Amino acid sequence: MVSRACAILLGRPARSAERLKAGSRTAVYRTIVQDGRRVVVKLYAHTAGRNAFTEAAAIRAAEAAVPVPEVLGFGTTSDEGATALLMSDLGTITLGAAVRSGRVPHVQALRDLGGLLARLHREPVAPSVPRRPFFDSVSSVARRCPPDLLSEIAPALAVIADTPDSAPTVWCHGDLHFDNVVLSGPRNTRHLVDFTDAAPGRRESDVAHALVMTAAHTPWDRHALIGAYPLALNDTRLSAWVVVHTVSCLVHAASGDDQALWSSRLADLARLAPRLFRAPRKERTGQ
Repeated sequence: MVSRACAILLGRPARSAERLKAGSRTAVYRTIVQDGRRVVVKLYAHTAGRNAFTEAAAIRAAEAAVPVPEVLGFGTTSDEGATALLMSDLGTITLGAAVRSGRVPHVQALRDLGGLLARLHREPVAPSVPRRPFFDSVSSVARRCPPDLLSEIAPALAVIADTPDSAPTVWCHGDLHFDNVVLSGPRNTRHLVDFTDAAPGRRESDVAHALVMTAAHTPWDRHALIGAYPLALNDTRLSAWVVVHTVSCLVHAASGDDQALWSSRLADLARLAPRLFRAPRKERTGQ
């Protein structure tokens, strides 16, 4: 499928392909095309709700605001409706790898994320681009969440649901963490990658997701990211989104150890912001 996608969209088949990651509906490969070009190929199953067309549109909407990979081609690659997105290969060094190796301090990486989010969130959203409704933002959590846990976080959900229509709508990356930033070029320019979940939404949701996925739980870590984000944030809505994203990680956790980790973090949030929870919660070790 990788070679077919390259042949259809670039006019040349692939000479080699290295799988970078794979999920139930998407797979990503680093590829060398027969003409020598190095390309990242992202394949989407025909069942994927967000596909090559939606991701290419999000990347092109963001490219005026932040460094992103160049879109080389996208389109349908099978009779069933599978799609592919071909992008420039920015290299292998992610911000996460740089943090883990000690090349970039953790606090500086948090500032980098805050700055990238601010630049992305300043980019205007065209009126014709569909907005993501509140229910769509939390439906996956609602489907997987046990009724008692859903009841506990009802106050947080209510805060989000009551967001006024006048609140700013911005381009949200939807999955920002250290490994979705690639360092490329002679100055190690920070590039945002993986716009699978990008869509117009509320800025507090995107900032909260970055806080959760970078484990920025201490006051100084939180300040490092938010301190580099100069746009106005509603603290209550930000905290509510942190609760919802933490619950999402809990209910999607693959192992008991991961569930225990996210349950512990949720318990910490309940102690820090009890108004966002219906009742004191007990520690959960599994779902």
